[in-house]
Amino acid sequence: MRKIWVAVMFLFCIGWMHTGFAEDISIKAGDTLQTLLEVQKGKKVTVRLLGGEELTGRVKTVSKELLQLGELSGKEYFDAIIDVTKITAMIVRTKE
Repeated sequence: MRKIWVAVMFLFCIGWMHTGFAEDISIKAGDTLQTLLEVQKGKKVTVRLLGGEELTGRVKTVSKELLQLGELSGKEYFDAIIDVTKITAMIVRTKE
């Protein structure tokens, strides 16, 4: 019984550790903010807007003109629609 418990805990820890790894971000020739945001679909990002304010949330949808962020930090029940041309930076966590 103890061996089974140890094996279950080991598998749980391995699975938990895997979720903690952040991915590096890389830029290739021809990339745009839109293509980089599309790669982050489903992941949490922070975008800085022209006025200096920042919004953090999960990338839901990206088009040429608009970005939809869901699960906004501090406003989890809200989504934001953002004009992509008003974004000055995308901030992505790359280390845990």
